[in-house]
Amino acid sequence: MLFNSAAFIVYFLPVCLAGFYALGLLGRHRLALTWLTLMSFVFYGWWNLWSVPLLAGSILVNFQLGRLLARNQSRALFLAGVAANVALLGFFKYTGFAGTTVSGLLGLDWEVPEIVLPLAISFFTFQQIAFLADSYDGVAEEPKLLNYSLFITFFPHLIAGPITHHKEMIPQFDEKAIFKPRVDLFSLGLTVFLAGLFKKVVIADSIALYARPVFEAAATGVEPTLLEAWGGALAYAMQMYFDFSGYSDMAVGLGLLFGISLPLNFNSPYKAPSIIEFWQRWHMTLTRFLTAYIYNPIVLALTRRRMAAKKSILRTGRTDLAAFAMLVAVPTIITMFISGFWHGAGWQYIVFGLLHGVFLTVNQGWRMLKARWGWKDPGTNSPRHAASVLLTFLCATLALVFFRSTDVPSALRVVSGMIGANGVVLPYDVAALPFAQTIVETLGLTLGEMDLFWVREVFWLTLLFWIVWFMPNVGQWMRHYQTALAPRMKAIWYDRRALADSPLAAWHPTVACGLIVGAIGVTALLRTFSSAPTEFLYFQF
Repeated sequence: MLFNSAAFIVYFLPVCLAGFYALGLLGRHRLALTWLTLMSFVFYGWWNLWSVPLLAGSILVNFQLGRLLARNQSRALFLAGVAANVALLGFFKYTGFAGTTVSGLLGLDWEVPEIVLPLAISFFTFQQIAFLADSYDGVAEEPKLLNYSLFITFFPHLIAGPITHHKEMIPQFDEKAIFKPRVDLFSLGLTVFLAGLFKKVVIADSIALYARPVFEAAATGVEPTLLEAWGGALAYAMQMYFDFSGYSDMAVGLGLLFGISLPLNFNSPYKAPSIIEFWQRWHMTLTRFLTAYIYNPIVLALTRRRMAAKKSILRTGRTDLAAFAMLVAVPTIITMFISGFWHGAGWQYIVFGLLHGVFLTVNQGWRMLKARWGWKDPGTNSPRHAASVLLTFLCATLALVFFRSTDVPSALRVVSGMIGANGVVLPYDVAALPFAQTIVETLGLTLGEMDLFWVREVFWLTLLFWIVWFMPNVGQWMRHYQTALAPRMKAIWYDRRALADSPLAAWHPTVACGLIVGAIGVTALLRTFSSAPTEFLYFQF
C-alpha cells in the first residue's frame, strides 16, 4: 500500500486512526497499541501477504535474542544474531546478484532463479541489528514484545525509513498522552503530510518524465549528447530529492497524527557546502546507523587509541599519511561500500558507495589541511560558500547517475555524455534566440532534433533549483512547532532570526497558512486521485 494512493488516504488511514483513538479513549491502551501493530501488519501485507510471516518471525527471533543478550552479554550469541540477520537479508537481496556474478566470471550458463525481495527488509534488518548491538552493550532496556513489535512495524516508517532507534521510539508507546487525539498534532501532521504528498505526486512524478527516457535509452546502448545527459542527470537529482523528501515528510506527518514523533531524516541536503554535511542532511538516520554501528567499530578495530588520535588530528591538523589512511580513509571507504551495497544488489550501487567514500575521504583531508593552514569557513553569503554548495551538488549528482542506471556501462554512457564525449547538439529552437546562429557557427556546434531533451525542461529545472536552494524546507517553515526529533532525541528548532515570519516563510495556525496548505493539499489530492500511484524510489531498497 502506498501513502500516495486513494486506498491508503480514503480507507486505511481513517480506519486506523479511528480504531486507535477509540480504544485509547476507552482506556484500553494496550489494545490500542495492539490495533496499531495489527494495522501495520495489514499495511505491510497489502503488497505481499506471504512476506508477513517473514517479518513476524524476524521480530520474534530478534526480540528473544535481545532479551538473552541483555541478561547474558555473550559475544558468540551476538555475532550469531547479526550473522542470521545479514544472512536473511543476503539470501533475498543478493543471491541473484552473486549467482549472476559467479556465472559470468566462470563462463557458466547458470539460470539464477528470481527471488522476490520482501518489502522493507533492508530497513527492518538494520533496526534489529542496532537493537541487538545495544542489548549486547547493555544500553538497551528489555522492552515488552508488543512495544518492540510496534517499534519495528509502525507503518509510517516501515517501508523506507527513517531508520528509528529503540530509545527514541519505544518510550513513546508508554506515554498516555498519545492515546488522546489532539487538534494541534492533527493540524501539524496533516500539514506535513500534505506537503510531502505534493512533493511526491506533483513535483517528483512530473520531473521523472524528463529523467526516465535518458536512463532507459542509455540502458539500450544509446549514447546521450551533452544536453541530453545533463538534462537526465539533473532531472533525476531533482526527482530523487523531492521523492525522498516527500516520503520523509509524509512519514513524520503520519506519526504526528498518532501522537508519535519520528526522527528527522531529510534536511535540505542540496544546500550542503560539503559532502560530509550532505550525508548529515540526506537520509540522516542511515548516516547515524552507519556511523554508530559500522564506521566506529571499524575504527576501534584498527586502533585502540582512536579517540586520542582523532581528536589530535581534528585539533591540530597534523598527521601522517598512514594515520590518515587508518583513521579516516579505510573506515570511510569500507562504510560507504557497505552503504552502496545495502542500497541495491548491483555493481552500479557499489560504485555509488565507493564514489561517496572517495568524496568523503577527500573532504576529510581538505578539512584537516584547512585546519593546518588556519583557513576559516566562508560565510553563507560568500561566493566561496556558493561554489562549495555547487561542487557538492555536482558530486552528489555524479554518484546518482550510477544509482539510477541499470548497470555500470549504462551509467558510463550518461557520464560520457555529461563530459561532452558523445557530442554537443543544440535543439533547433535555439536558432530563434538573438545571436544564436553566430555562436553556433563560431563554436562549430550542431543544431538538430533532440529526442531526450526538451526546452521546457530548462524552465522546470530552474524553478526546482530555486526551491531547493533558496526556499525554506518544511521543517524551517514549521520551525515554531516541534514536528520531528533530532537524532539525539531533541526537538528540531531552526534559527528564527535567519528567516522571516511571513505566512510564506513560517507556518502558524492562521487563515493565510490555512489557505496555503489547503491549496497544496487540494492540488496534491486531485493529482493523487486522478492517476495511478507510483512507488517511492526507496521502496526498491
